[in-house]
Amino acid sequence: MDISGRCEPGFSSVRAALESNLERGADVGASVSVTYQDETVVDLYGGHLDEARSQPWQTDTIVNVYSTTKTMSFLCMLMLADRGELDFDANVATYWPEFAANGKADVKVWHLMNHAAGLSGLDEQVGIETYTDWQKMTTLLAAQAPWWEPGTGVAYHAVTQGFLLGEVLRRITGQTMGEFFAQEIAAKLDADFYIGVPDDALPRVAHLIPPTDSRLGANVFANGEPSIAARSYASPRVAAEDSWTLAWKKAEIPAANGHGNARAVAKIHAVLANYGESNGVRLLSEETARSVMVPRISGFDKTLGMQVSYGLGFGLIPAENNRRRLCFWGGWGGSSAIIDQDHRISISYVMNKMHGGLTGDERGYAISRAVFSSVAS
Repeated sequence: MDISGRCEPGFSSVRAALESNLERGADVGASVSVTYQDETVVDLYGGHLDEARSQPWQTDTIVNVYSTTKTMSFLCMLMLADRGELDFDANVATYWPEFAANGKADVKVWHLMNHAAGLSGLDEQVGIETYTDWQKMTTLLAAQAPWWEPGTGVAYHAVTQGFLLGEVLRRITGQTMGEFFAQEIAAKLDADFYIGVPDDALPRVAHLIPPTDSRLGANVFANGEPSIAARSYASPRVAAEDSWTLAWKKAEIPAANGHGNARAVAKIHAVLANYGESNGVRLLSEETARSVMVPRISGFDKTLGMQVSYGLGFGLIPAENNRRRLCFWGGWGGSSAIIDQDHRISISYVMNKMHGGLTGDERGYAISRAVFSSVAS
């Protein structure tokens, strides 16, 4: 299997892990990138764009990473807070008055960041025609009553979270989240990642290869609260094939339709891994960068069906005695990102062959194990 790009000698096991994923058919095409102490030590890609393996993955191939996009929206919100324009402990209605309707006057901004707002899905059944329409989605969310008392529990806001955060950002800045991200993060870091793909980047988008059941949430088993899980995935109704459409690519769905490659994701997350600054570009204060690692809420996630611990947006290791400064997130189908401030590491894995889960799988785990064993050796 041909692997292109570069890999520092001490990280050869990362290359081997990617090769293994491709050779055994777990992957069709993929990219992996790692920054260590603010230097790119791995930037690899290989495989193909299609199941027929007729078109090779290119150095500038980008692909939909689903919920790995959420990490970009978290960074946008962290930047606003760092500038004093946003308070995570303030009521959402402070910035978005209409949101106070139907018992949501006291919902906090951090509830939106941490899947605790009670709006993990919509009462009204909607599909791609609605969830690619920003005004319709934010109007529906502002009007809806929460499904549980906000702040008392969590259920993964798989699609709705991006609209909630993005509307708060729009009310503060006058920009959409895609615009803010492009100007304040991607451009400053020269990162090839988009929330809403521009026309000139469309030819570089590789289509995802859906899992057997291509419905979002199809493989999630929600112990104890099946009604919340079922309602969350029933609306907005998302299928992997939606990502092939121009409507999906051009829309701004900040929880789900970011397009990029591992190089871009790792480069952006290097800012957090290095306490707010990467390659001479400071986007966050050290205090704000560290705040991501502080647990905000933990418990059983009614949508994911598992125990979770959330910092400001990012997932944390939920062990009571864990003191490691590491956070992570992933996307439906397998993309993943890990940020380790202790070792100043940013890891990203992006692929086109989707597996069924929402929280990562063995392909990404193999990559991350290889990275950490390389650092430890």
